Amino acid sequence: MRVLAEEKTNVMRLLESKKIPYQGHCYLQSGAVDGLSVAAALQQDPARVFKTLVTVSASGKHYVFVVPVCRELNLKKAAKSVGEKKIEMIRQKDLLPLTGYIHGGCSPIGMKKFFSTVFDESAEKFDTIMFSAGKIGYQVELCFKDLKTVCPASLFSICD
Repeated sequence: MRVLAEEKTNVMRLLESKKIPYQGHCYLQSGAVDGLSVAAALQQDPARVFKTLVTVSASGKHYVFVVPVCRELNLKKAAKSVGEKKIEMIRQKDLLPLTGYIHGGCSPIGMKKFFSTVFDESAEKFDTIMFSAGKIGYQVELCFKDLKTVCPASLFSICD
């Protein structure tokens, strides 16, 4: 069930304001709640559908990591990618006040403030990748090269 998004999210509006081509997708009717289910609902390869994870270092600095829904973030590799000794996932209750997004609808684009963002290096091998459009039930699909113009991000091997 691949349905184009009928409703525009703030992420979509931001992409349009920057003239970045994207495709919006909606999976609301599918009942999907996790990344693998979202990929299945949109009939996509889970390796090109990404989830956004927010972490905190021992010094209190926040970082964003974006990884395929079929893989897990390796915290040691992630810490190394940003020059930290150790990082951990933030508490779910801290996500909304920090980023403006809720769990399941967190996008690397349009957070309340910019955080250093690292995508798993696998993002570069696809013509387009998909990730949350900033609201549960919606995804955006775009070229990683275009994404980097609105969300300065680095690439690193950060998955197990």
